[in-house]
Amino acid sequence: MQVKILWADDEIDILKPHIIFLEQKGYVVSTVNNGAEAVDLNKSENFDIIFLDENMPGISGLEALTRIKEDKPSIPVVMITKSEEEHIMEEAIGNKIADYLIKPVNPNQILLTIKKNLDKSKLVSQTTNANYQQEFRQLGMMLNSRMDAKEWMDLYQKLVYWELELENIEDAGMREILEMQKKEANTQFSRFIEDNYEDWIDGDEDAPILLHQLFKERIAPIVKTEKVCLLVIDNLRFDQWKILKPIIEKQFHVKREEIIYSILPTATQYARNAFFSGLMPQDIATKYSQYWVDENEDGSKNKFEKELMETQLKRLGLDIKFNYNKITNYEAGKRFADSFHQYKDADLNAIVYNFVDMLSHARTESEMIRELADDEAAYRSLTVSWFEHSPLQEIIRKVAESKTKLIITTDHGTVKVRNPVKIVGERSTNTNLRYKVGRNLSYNAKEVFSTQPDHVRLPKSKMSAEYVFARETDYFVYPNNYNHFVKYYQNTFQHGGISLEEILIPYIELDAK
Repeated sequence: MQVKILWADDEIDILKPHIIFLEQKGYVVSTVNNGAEAVDLNKSENFDIIFLDENMPGISGLEALTRIKEDKPSIPVVMITKSEEEHIMEEAIGNKIADYLIKPVNPNQILLTIKKNLDKSKLVSQTTNANYQQEFRQLGMMLNSRMDAKEWMDLYQKLVYWELELENIEDAGMREILEMQKKEANTQFSRFIEDNYEDWIDGDEDAPILLHQLFKERIAPIVKTEKVCLLVIDNLRFDQWKILKPIIEKQFHVKREEIIYSILPTATQYARNAFFSGLMPQDIATKYSQYWVDENEDGSKNKFEKELMETQLKRLGLDIKFNYNKITNYEAGKRFADSFHQYKDADLNAIVYNFVDMLSHARTESEMIRELADDEAAYRSLTVSWFEHSPLQEIIRKVAESKTKLIITTDHGTVKVRNPVKIVGERSTNTNLRYKVGRNLSYNAKEVFSTQPDHVRLPKSKMSAEYVFARETDYFVYPNNYNHFVKYYQNTFQHGGISLEEILIPYIELDAK
């Protein structure tokens, strides 16, 4: 299909060589010598791009630009001018021009701006595909080697990078190849965790920093010298952080970005309590039994996070002014944003923000949300849309204005489950789809990772003879009413088990601009 160009310039005759050059390249060029004709012709015909001289008799180029955008907001308009006055550039940019060229222009400049605006998607798609094909072989070699914890973090960052790069390209073939490679990575990663996790918990010197060690190893040294706002966004995956990053970077410089290993189960009750206490769940249940709520007990399992943080601060010898706030809905977020001035002088402000967790659960429960977040790309897009209209963005802006250091992290990620795995347990067995804890559990040993509480420092109770974890994209379903629950939970986002998405979580340090 030929590209149609409209070129408006009161000296259009002088530009005849440029027009011939473009026509020889296969473009169809229509010309007018004033802004009013450009506006009228744009109404009656469809053009792919418009070149508009800023200084023409009658209505100016800027006025013509405004009228053209009123009629057809999406058409790319390139402003061409002799003037380098800043206010003209600013007004043109404010009217969402596609490009800005200063006379005299040469044919190659015109050709470049056409390709940049009309062929960008195709060119980016071709280049991205070629680059991923080259990287594909390197990632495959990594997967066939015996990687350590650091190499797995590096691999996952690369997979997320390519997932985001390939997300919007025209050719879906490469996305399918990446999805297969990511599936293979999750298979290998699950084996890696099963082979090493118990040793890490036992104090292996090659162990990475685990979630319960994060505050002591990373955050405490900063709190000693700077005021810190610690933002724990529940369920935040590394890919979700990467798409929120450009928004947050408008007000902050990223000083440190890394991946931390969460703990098993990758569930809020265990992981977030471990983070705030600096202890594994078994140690919390033993040393601070008043702050631990067992699986089979009623009530919130995370209602003592502030108290657990206080015990950790005391053990670390940090005598500081500390605030803790948990935000679970829009109104609570607005109230906190409005009252932020009351908290900004604290040495440490810990904020737990629950939206991403609520989004993943809403996707399970709500047919509408399921349709809005049908795949990974849509799930990320919904996360961005929420953030841009949430009180959290206002909170982050106020943190930046107060020149407080911002630390963003989470307790675990979430994975889209696809493959049902049958399991049978007693009535007291917990309901989580990615891990089970109980006695007399019946399952196929080849399909799960099972372990004893003492081996991974998890609480023991009458019901906890063993812990069983789902791998990759599996999810547990009881044989009773099997088909109903398979269909109900298929392709929902869950957490608690072993996958790259659940275990490898973001840790970010940011300084206000």
